[in-house]
Amino acid sequence: MFVWYEKENMRFPVKIWLEKQEDLEDSCREQAYHLAQLPFLHQWACLMPDTHAGKGMPIGGVIAADGVIIPNAVGVDIGCGMAYTETNIRLDDIREVMTGNGTLIQAMIGDIMRNIPVGFEHHKTVMPCYTLDQAMEEMDKYEPDGELLGQIDAGYFQIGTLGGGNHFIELQVDEKGYLAVMIHSGSRHFGKSVCDYFHFKARELNRRWYSAVPDEYRLAFLPVDSSEGKQYLHWMKLSLDFARENREKMMLVVKAVLEKWIGKYTELNLEFSHDINCHHNYAAEEEHYGKTVWVHRKGAVRAENGELAVIPGAMGSYSYVVMGKGNPESFCSSSHGAGRCYSRKGAMDAFTCEQVIRDLAAQGVVLGKKKKADVAEESRFAYKDIEQVMNNQTDLVAPVKRLKTVGVVKG
Repeated sequence: MFVWYEKENMRFPVKIWLEKQEDLEDSCREQAYHLAQLPFLHQWACLMPDTHAGKGMPIGGVIAADGVIIPNAVGVDIGCGMAYTETNIRLDDIREVMTGNGTLIQAMIGDIMRNIPVGFEHHKTVMPCYTLDQAMEEMDKYEPDGELLGQIDAGYFQIGTLGGGNHFIELQVDEKGYLAVMIHSGSRHFGKSVCDYFHFKARELNRRWYSAVPDEYRLAFLPVDSSEGKQYLHWMKLSLDFARENREKMMLVVKAVLEKWIGKYTELNLEFSHDINCHHNYAAEEEHYGKTVWVHRKGAVRAENGELAVIPGAMGSYSYVVMGKGNPESFCSSSHGAGRCYSRKGAMDAFTCEQVIRDLAAQGVVLGKKKKADVAEESRFAYKDIEQVMNNQTDLVAPVKRLKTVGVVKG
């Protein structure tokens, strides 16, 4: 980690968990500079080792704000995060098992795709959702923002769906040879609508207040004690709960698929354990350095001392279960993944669909994807080396488990 601070030009320092400043891309450096000018920042801004440019604030960015909330510092996919479970089944005991749908891994990946809508797909009928049911009972919280109410109705069709981009469902194997499941997904269109709506509101209010934060920073803020700030917090909490339940619902489906196929084709007694469900796009009220502040983690996971979290790599790469060390300098945070080193378009230009599919096949990875034309967007080579990311945050987290992709479902 190094500190970037130009006393004459920057209001606050930026702590960066990379080896040297040259490792930081120019667009990310510019956004970090903007963070360092925010008048309500507490102590400093942080960039995790997977950091890259985002909308307004870098992904892999962490800030503590005094009395304000910044929609774009939470991000458009509010509540995006990870779900994880492990099994007592050794991969070698099922890898060669054949079914009428190919290997057992191929059959399970195919069944997951049939039962969980991906990409822009959603359920055809209303699905049960206790988070949205609760929202309906507390509609007085949400009625002031009539433009967003349709998202509650739409959410009943989106709960338990994967989405696209870098979201995935993976079957993985750990270092001891045991099968595990990892899911990366968020609040679907729900969280994006909330972010866009309140960012627009914040921009309008900041103009009216002649805010010292330039509009071009895309970091418009809302005081948490304002009516607009309180409304954002209501909707953010709803988005977080929706995202968590979304992952729970998908994990239940995946567990049922594994139980079905392993139970049908083997005599093994499948058990699940050590479930984790954690966010990496959110803001939370916490105490740091003697002050109660709003910690914004955008593409960063909470890593308090002894706390378990999940840090995925790219498909065909490695992922980690980690235990936090509670480092106060990062506001008890760590990276949320490997972090992109190519944009989606850049990856499509640099790698072909055939290259990516051959790479996965060479590793024995089963790919479940309906539309393969854009698969290069998610090539493992479009991401930073997860091992380097982990090496750069040894003071933030300790590895608990290292996992390798066996089969992956992508939107």
